[in-house]
Amino acid sequence: MTERQDEGELFSSEDGITVEPSEELGELGVLKQKIQKLKVELEECKKERTEYLDGWQRCKADAINARKDSESKVARSAEILREALVHDIIPALDSFDMAAGSEVWTEVNDGWKTGMEAVRDQLIDALRRHGIERFGKVGDVFNPALHDVAEEKDDVVGEAGSIAIVLRFGYRAGDRVLRPAQVVVKSLEKQGA
Repeated sequence: MTERQDEGELFSSEDGITVEPSEELGELGVLKQKIQKLKVELEECKKERTEYLDGWQRCKADAINARKDSESKVARSAEILREALVHDIIPALDSFDMAAGSEVWTEVNDGWKTGMEAVRDQLIDALRRHGIERFGKVGDVFNPALHDVAEEKDDVVGEAGSIAIVLRFGYRAGDRVLRPAQVVVKSLEKQGA
């Protein structure tokens, strides 16, 4: 609400906008000045609003990205811990396999042998439940991404380029090889011989 006071005094309204009257402009001119000032203030408010909105959106995006980064770090840490545990268990499984492959194993009491094989199978099953696969079988085709060749032999049973003997099993988590299998491969047949 605008109040008109004596000449030379200010016009003011409830919104706090004050305009000085000008003799040559009259009351209409004062209103035009007031509208102009309001337009300027509105533009400033729009600029501030845009700045605040942009800042808020950046802050929100930063918070979302920080949460995603944190979740991914936690997941990666869990994966690293899982793999560390697997690398700690693998030597025990290797020892089971070496014992089972020795000549002395045939002389061991069948009940004791069965119990030890059950313990080994429990460990392998526990790894499987956590996404760790044991690989390397006689007869599989040799794959350099999965297998380390310990030796190539002509005098072993199997097709050329296939695994004839598994010296040490490999382990992988999904597509990621944690440890390649160590194998003996049947030599490729020489052509023209």
